[in-house]
Amino acid sequence: MTTTGSRDATGTAAGTGAVEHTDRGRLTTDELAARIARDIPAGSYVNLGIGQPTRIADHLDPAAGIVLHTENGMLGMGPAAVGDQVDTDLTNAGKVPVTELPGAAYFHHADSFAMMRGGHLDVCVLGAFQVSEHGDLANWHTGAPDAIPAVGGAMDLAIGAKQVHVMMTLFARDGTPKLVPACTYPLTGTACVSRVYTDHGVFVTGPDGVRVLETYGITVAELRRRLDVRLLD
Repeated sequence: MTTTGSRDATGTAAGTGAVEHTDRGRLTTDELAARIARDIPAGSYVNLGIGQPTRIADHLDPAAGIVLHTENGMLGMGPAAVGDQVDTDLTNAGKVPVTELPGAAYFHHADSFAMMRGGHLDVCVLGAFQVSEHGDLANWHTGAPDAIPAVGGAMDLAIGAKQVHVMMTLFARDGTPKLVPACTYPLTGTACVSRVYTDHGVFVTGPDGVRVLETYGITVAELRRRLDVRLLD
């Protein structure tokens, strides 16, 4: 256990209950994907968003019976395809070649969106430009005049999945936080994100603010200095 001003390499930040991993730097993308995979309940139906979240498929325990759904019309997606496994007709929504697991099923794009909108998915993991402390999500457009908007199925997932998790870096390339008091980019959904997984920590969002579960390469005290959101004690 740690106290303010004195902490072990890995300990609990005083007053928060957050586990601080100060014996290492921030998580790599694959480490973050593995961390998220550990939290997905066995037997869940899950959609992994385009981009970094697709890496989670490579870290799921086959014995857990997790069924991956893709918005382009597949249930039972396996990890990314490599070498002789690659079939250019078998891809995820991001057009990345994937494998299929026994019992995999294929269906019309419209049926896939009906599953998303109908509340049939237990968890979705999406990327984000910003998440607010209340769980608002902005992940389809930065609002910049020259930016290309790409909403895909994010809005459908944000309102349809039982749990919406976000996988992102905590800070943008210019150092500005992506976990913010209020989103300044166009919203994908309001109060829809329950948990945010980042390279520097894991957070729970809610109506009262943000609770820190874990930190990596940074302390809760440092987060308080760098973030403008309300970090709950």
